[in-house]
Amino acid sequence: MIETRTFRVHALHDGCDHAHGVDAETFEEAAVAFMEAWHPEVDSYGQASVVVRDVETGVEHCFRVDFESGETAPCQ
Repeated sequence: MIETRTFRVHALHDGCDHAHGVDAETFEEAAVAFMEAWHPEVDSYGQASVVVRDVETGVEHCFRVDFESGETAPCQ
């Protein structure tokens, strides 16, 4: 069983001072949960770039999240 972790997530263009706490099992799940709860501004493709940081380890990843499908991909 995968353990839930706490992440801090923010839209790439907002910076870490606008991050929100999200409890999730994976970085990707945290990114999608952030999109659903805080609805960051999306681009013309219906996507937003979000930064997800594991609170415990400090490891950080950036994802492009499609608002409609919930699909994630690493930021370019």
